[in-house]
Amino acid sequence: MTDNSANELVRFNEVSLQFPDGTRALASIDLRIGRSEFISIVGPSGCGKTSILKLVAGFEQPTSGSISGLAKTELRNEVSYVFQDATLMPWATVEKNISLPLTLQGDVSDGARSRVQELIELVGLSEFAHSYPRELSGGMKMRVSIARALVTRPKLLLMDEPFAALDEITRERMNSELLDLWVGHDWTVIFVTHSVAEAVFLSNRIVVMSPRPGHLVKDIPVATPYPRTEQFRSSQSFFELGNQVSSTLRHTHD
Repeated sequence: MTDNSANELVRFNEVSLQFPDGTRALASIDLRIGRSEFISIVGPSGCGKTSILKLVAGFEQPTSGSISGLAKTELRNEVSYVFQDATLMPWATVEKNISLPLTLQGDVSDGARSRVQELIELVGLSEFAHSYPRELSGGMKMRVSIARALVTRPKLLLMDEPFAALDEITRERMNSELLDLWVGHDWTVIFVTHSVAEAVFLSNRIVVMSPRPGHLVKDIPVATPYPRTEQFRSSQSFFELGNQVSSTLRHTHD
């Protein structure tokens, strides 16, 4: 990514985070996140990956350093968060779950309803618009969660291991579907994962973190162009990038 502040959505400047019990979660994080990027954050458990998302979303405040861009309070309505669990309302249909953010904003316009219908179609759930979460598979529930996050047309989508609970085949299919949604749209993704293969397939940058207190060890570009097909998973570049990320992760423990 070029050093162009006009292209930045979020900038971390020497950000550290310490919890009230004394646990140091993050140490001196410098990170720039640009428009239309797909960035994956990988690292050992407890290294502060989710803490970075929470800082951007405003759920946590840095102990020291500063965060600028969409992390500012007045801009956070342009940020959406997808959690590891779909967290759907069990008593509401797919349509009602997706429309929840607009309902909370008091937007019941024809345009809002049209946007909900467009997203239902976009995530391939047209036949399930009036179904309840108990009637959906795990992958379908996650599609609802992603559509709900996109209904407000955010500039930045934060995703915290959204596919971790899915079986491998469904997870790979959801990876492809997520990229189909992202390609050609003017939004940015920060994606937390423990899966090196997932990070390589999805991202144009992979940020590797150290054990707690987490700091950035390496920022690895993924130059393979989009769209990416399943053939990319069996390519030499996929294998080499996976080895590079895995090797970096191993060395963080040395």
